Amino acid sequence: MDWVLLDTNVVLYLLPSRPHTYAKLYRRHIEHRFLAISFVTVGELYALAERNNWGPTRVLDLEAHLGSSVVVPYDVDICKTYARLKTHQKNPLGSDRVIDNNDLWIAACAVTYGMPLVTHNRRHFEGIQGLNIISEAP
Repeated sequence: MDWVLLDTNVVLYLLPSRPHTYAKLYRRHIEHRFLAISFVTVGELYALAERNNWGPTRVLDLEAHLGSSVVVPYDVDICKTYARLKTHQKNPLGSDRVIDNNDLWIAACAVTYGMPLVTHNRRHFEGIQGLNIISEAP
C-alpha cells in the first residue's frame, strides 16, 4: 500500500459528520492507501474551528477524523525542503510567484516523503518542483 498526503480542503470534504459533494471525487484517490496530513493542516483545521465557533461536539468529530490519518510532524528535512522550494518558486509560465506559506509547508511535507498531494486547490501547488498533485479541480 502507498501513502498520500491530504490537503486541508480534502480533509474537510471527507468529514463524516458534514460530507461535502466533492467527497465522492476524492474517495477513489484515497481508497486502499495510507492517509497522512501535514502538521500545518492540523493547525489550519483548528484555526477554522476557532474562527467559525465550532462547538465541542464538532471539534470532537474533527479530532476523531484526524485520528484516521498519520500527522507528518515538523522535522529538519522538511525545513530544508521548504527552504529549497521557497527559494526557487516559479509558476508554470516562468514568472516569479509567491506561494502561500502554509501551502508551501504542506508541499514540503509531500515532497520530502515522496507522497502525492491530494488537493482540490491544484493552482495553489502548480509548478512546485518534485510535487505530484492528485486533483479533480480544473
